[in-house]
Formats: sequence, structure tokens, C-alpha cells
Amino acid sequence: MRSRLERELHIEDKAFIESVLTYFIREEVQKAGFQKVVVGISGGVDSALTAFLSVKALGKENVIGLSMPYRTSSRSSVEDARLVAEKLEIEFHEIDITPQIDAYFKQFPDADNVRRGNKMARERMSILYDFAHWKKALVIGTSNKSELLIGYSTRWGDSAHDINPIGDLYKTQVWEMAEFVGVPERIVKKKPSADLWPGQTDEGEIGLSYRTLDQILVGYVDLRLRREELIRAGFDQKTVERVLKMVRNSQYKRKMPIVCKIAQRTVDKDFLYLRDWGL
Repeated sequence: MRSRLERELHIEDKAFIESVLTYFIREEVQKAGFQKVVVGISGGVDSALTAFLSVKALGKENVIGLSMPYRTSSRSSVEDARLVAEKLEIEFHEIDITPQIDAYFKQFPDADNVRRGNKMARERMSILYDFAHWKKALVIGTSNKSELLIGYSTRWGDSAHDINPIGDLYKTQVWEMAEFVGVPERIVKKKPSADLWPGQTDEGEIGLSYRTLDQILVGYVDLRLRREELIRAGFDQKTVERVLKMVRNSQYKRKMPIVCKIAQRTVDKDFLYLRDWGL
């Protein structure tokens, strides 16, 4: 069973997937009446892959990259973000978010790392949408399927976007595709981190490796295996239960805010035409 889960995660025809993702970007951007996209480039593999796909879909003149470090951000993250922009030859802006973050938390000096990290994520998304308005562009998402399923994102922060080309790729698949499209090796191989505080890593926060997480998720979500079947496949019972609980508890992050229905036609329940109009 474990080998089957590994096979499910492996992308056999990467060229085909690349063509699907680039077509999606081009089609959705143009359908909405835009030509350009704005992407937050963190120095990590998810945003790098998104930037590479965007350039292939729209051309380098239509992709704008932003790096938005905080004073504690790793210098390597900033350097890797710049490396992506230079390799792709796209318009690039580096904006230090330290002044606005520190001004806010001056009032709350005891705020913990998670609270500060959430504020940084939302500040960055605010800047991306400001640039999108300025440049007449859409904000392109960089959250992968693993993060979306367990809620490992900040609502209205890094999870916000207009379109998301990599949201149906598990993290292990993002690594495969990033290597295939030519993302620099040092970015593909680096330890995943949202870089929200010194020494922070994604896998450290989640509490297990992405490879194990993705095998459980692909079994649970794509193959519809039950909890007992995942445990019989060799996964630790507590780990399985923890992953499934994360999926259940983060469902609200994957839904449009719930509207109380009192009228005949309610937004996102009966009035669903927006999808056909563009986005």
C-alpha cells in the first residue's frame, strides 16, 4: 500500500502537467480581462515554481515579482527570491515590511510568533493586492495542496489569491515539477520554511515530513482510504489521526465565508455566475 501511495504522488508526464498549468494561467488571466500577474516570491520552491509557470504562460514582461522580507528574514530567502527574478528576467521589487509590522506590535510587545507570523503574511498580501491594482494585474497564488488540506496557511494572508495554478499539487509533486521546469537546484533542495521567525521550518511546525504527510493525504483524499486502512498501510495511528483532524479542522479556510440564506438567491449558494464570467 505504501508503494501505491508513492506511485500516486509521482508525476509521470511532467510535460503534460506543465502544459495544463500554463494553459490554466493564461486562460484564467485573459478570461478575467487581464494580461499581467503579481507573485510574491519568498525564495521557496512553491513561489519559484509559480513564477516559472507564469512566465511560460504569459511572458516575462507580464509577470511582476515581489520579495517582502522582515528584519528577521533569512538573507538566503531574499537572495533566492532575487535569483528567481534574475533568472526569469521579470520586473522585481523588494519591499521591507519591518516598519509597519514593528509599528503595530509596539502596542503588543508580548505577541507570540504565530500572531506575528500571521500579521506578516497578511501585510504581504495587502502589498501584493496594492501592486495588483497599480499594475492592473491579478494576484497569483502559491499555496500547494498539502498546505491547503491541513490549513497550514494564514487566512487572508498567503492563502489569498485570484487564481492558483499549484493548489492541486502536493508538496512532493511541487518539488518534482520545480526540478522539471528549471527552478535553481538550491531552491528545490532547501528545507521548506515560511521564514516567519529565525529557525522556523514547515516540517518542524507541522510535526512530520512532507513525504509522510503527502502519502497520508493522497490516501485519504484522492484514494478515499479510511483511517483504519491508512493505519494498516503502516502509518502510525496517532499521526494518521492528527493529519485527519487537521484536514477536518481547517475546512473553514477552504470555503467562502458562510452567508446566512434568507433570500431566494444567495451569493455562493444560488447566484453562481461569477465563475462563468471570468474568475
